[in-house]
Amino acid sequence: MENLVNIFLALQAPVAMLFVSRQLMHYFQLESYQFQGYFRTLWRQKKKVIVPLLLLTAVHIAAYLVSTYFIYQTHDIRTENPEIKRILYAGISFLLVAAMGFLLRRQAKSAPAKKPFVVTSRVKRLYAVHLIVVVGIGLLIGFAQMNLPLLLLYFFYPLLLPLVVALSAVLALPIEKMIFRMYFKDAEKKLLQNKWLIRIGITGSYGKTSTKFVLNTILSQKYNVLCTPASFNTPMGVTRIVRERLQPSHQVFIGEMGARHVGEIKELCNLVHPEIGILTAVGPQHLDTFRTIERIEKTKYELIEALPEDSYAVFLNDDGIVTRLYEKTEKPKCLVGREGSEVWAEDVQVSATGSSFMLCFKDGEKIPCETRLLGEHNILNILTAAAVAKYLKLTGDQIARGIAALQPVEHRLQLLKSAGGVTVIDDAFNTNPRSAKKALDVLKAFPGRRIIVTPGMVELGAEEEKYNEEFGSYMADCVDIAVLVGKKHTAPIVKGLQEKGFKAENIHVVSSLDEAIRLNQTMLRSGDVVMYENDLPDHYSEG
Repeated sequence: MENLVNIFLALQAPVAMLFVSRQLMHYFQLESYQFQGYFRTLWRQKKKVIVPLLLLTAVHIAAYLVSTYFIYQTHDIRTENPEIKRILYAGISFLLVAAMGFLLRRQAKSAPAKKPFVVTSRVKRLYAVHLIVVVGIGLLIGFAQMNLPLLLLYFFYPLLLPLVVALSAVLALPIEKMIFRMYFKDAEKKLLQNKWLIRIGITGSYGKTSTKFVLNTILSQKYNVLCTPASFNTPMGVTRIVRERLQPSHQVFIGEMGARHVGEIKELCNLVHPEIGILTAVGPQHLDTFRTIERIEKTKYELIEALPEDSYAVFLNDDGIVTRLYEKTEKPKCLVGREGSEVWAEDVQVSATGSSFMLCFKDGEKIPCETRLLGEHNILNILTAAAVAKYLKLTGDQIARGIAALQPVEHRLQLLKSAGGVTVIDDAFNTNPRSAKKALDVLKAFPGRRIIVTPGMVELGAEEEKYNEEFGSYMADCVDIAVLVGKKHTAPIVKGLQEKGFKAENIHVVSSLDEAIRLNQTMLRSGDVVMYENDLPDHYSEG
């Protein structure tokens, strides 16, 4: 009987913590199971993390003190069935604390999420290890000979939950590495066993996803193509797509390659073994993890270094880092973007509904093209894809048909029509300094009153404030009304707008996207154009 009482009291906090762990697991998943990103997210979301844990801790302490008072009162005073009553009091305490954990879990689960929590096989394994760790520590504390330090640890155990989740992930890591290597080798074998499969890798600080979909559409005019969907660009993501979707009938595989740390592109190349490599851009993206442009450059060039000697490397001419990397490359290569390169565009006509241009190749071939994609930067993406299509022997007609068939990528300058004659441009995918300016150029080309809704840019490390101020300065000449999400984070944008003489009455700072939408509903009129530029991830917060 005594042991049952102790078990109830020892497990009341751990069981509640298992419920609350869901939100922390979500943060860990959003950061691709990277510990550095997980702890950075905890710091950004400290209020959302600490408040529920403080509430749970308070209920845990109160329930323990009240229950033990009645438990020991029952022990000291002769009553009918004292052991049963002691177990009952301990059980009630256990249920109260567990119920609080369940309610906190439901509250977190009901919060809207742009990228919902997915209970994958990896999450299930992590939960299993986490259960053992949380319950094991709880039982060790609960059954230890209580002294003041152990009592304090027992009381405030729920506050250690973020660290316990991290500890669980560390203990699960060897298992995950073993399973990943097994899947990785299986995917690699599947890619290489088809000796006729053309393998293409695409990387860059930005533009890689759009270029991937452009290339997929054009090459599909001749080949049976498999490309990684959405932003599946991590080793685990690419591995999963290969294992689940690659068929012997596929003739081309296009793998997008993303990275947050040096060496991650090399790992993807060890999986895909690309024969064709595309480098779209090198610029300030993920500076919170890379720290410097030089480290980004080194990482992106890992793709070109991994190509075999008889490969084909395509570079987008930026008169900067990418052009310099092209010049130092000794493998078969192609530079696209400006007249005098291997591929360029002439007679470019850009409008609010799309673009037309003459696709020009160095061998003299010229192909008239039309596309519904918005913006000159999308023409550059098309040129890059066209260079690969030409290399793979597509005809001019096939390339032109592919370009005409292109559809906007979701959340990347996607043109939408809404009620009341208002045009909406959805460019909500996380932005960067270069693409943000290109998006503003697109907005500027539209007639009517132009409105932007944006929280600015994130994940740019120490340079973030500078780039957001420049964003505001550039914005001043392209929009009529600026709706900025987040007072603290958008302060540099406001500064940039004001330095350009933008009217203060046309700057609206709101606290959330929902508030921005409600504000728009009060001021939008027929003929207006609204651009949603960037969307803060769920795990970002001003704190």
